[in-house]
Amino acid sequence: MGDAVIVVPDDFPAALAGTPALTRLKTVGRVIHHETRPADPVELARRTAGAAVVVNIRAYSKFTADLLAGCPMLRLISVWGTGTDHVDLEACRRRGVAVTNTPGANALAVAEHTVALMLAAARQIPRLDRETREGTWPRGLGVQLHGKTLGILGLGAIGRLVARLAGALGMRVVAWTYHPDPGLARQLGVELLDFERVLAEADILTVHLRQTAESAGLLGFREIARMKRGAILVNTARGPLVDRPALQEALRSGHLTAAGLDVFAVEPVPADDPLLALPNVVLTPHCAGMVPEAILAGLEAAVDNVAHFLAGRPATYVMPPPAAP
Repeated sequence: MGDAVIVVPDDFPAALAGTPALTRLKTVGRVIHHETRPADPVELARRTAGAAVVVNIRAYSKFTADLLAGCPMLRLISVWGTGTDHVDLEACRRRGVAVTNTPGANALAVAEHTVALMLAAARQIPRLDRETREGTWPRGLGVQLHGKTLGILGLGAIGRLVARLAGALGMRVVAWTYHPDPGLARQLGVELLDFERVLAEADILTVHLRQTAESAGLLGFREIARMKRGAILVNTARGPLVDRPALQEALRSGHLTAAGLDVFAVEPVPADDPLLALPNVVLTPHCAGMVPEAILAGLEAAVDNVAHFLAGRPATYVMPPPAAP
């Protein structure tokens, strides 16, 4: 076992506990594993104060500049998952703290869930299920996906898999991404368009971008107004990418037929959230990547990043370590 102190401050609900990944993590350092949620930022700071490495399981743990200032030994935050919007990357850069993540580990699971939300929203499956159980025999027309245009915002690992699945359903796929690759688009059978055209042409629009200062609020009143009347919006990326008041107004007015959401501005969703009262929204609790295969693959990748960092080998860096003098 290595000498590095490795803290897991937030394994609740349990993901790492009892897995081969935790067993292997214990071979590369001295592990302090917390299976309860930190009560508040003070408790999170207390748990991480002496760590050289933090393995971050849950996005409710916020690694702010203030918290990092109380962790003088910290050299690496290994995030289980793709998103790092809960980590102050600029503060990490200033303090020489590396940050890694596990992109792609849950990509297929999230892509499948995206298609499930597309189908559930298009065919009104939650409403039909509920009303059938209530003893009625509901009627109404669903939306057939074959022949429709799917607009994808973001062609990372998840967006690429969604494109392939949509192609298998017979959909035309158009996309906008920050870093377009015409060769990759041709392989996927995707038409690369500018942002405004994707909004205007999509029958279903799905979001697969990281949350950054640039992407937060990307879809607001103006952008949603550019979408086709009757379109469907799906978001399995991050809640703040879509402006909530704009989304709610579009769903109430019928400008959007429906939405499928796995992510929200506030999680868990408060009981008084207006979205819960809208009948044309399909909701799931940020669980798109929660299948055993994706969980185990992601945990192994997070441990790989720790082991590689401590051994001086390449890892999956969002924020690389400081250059050696």
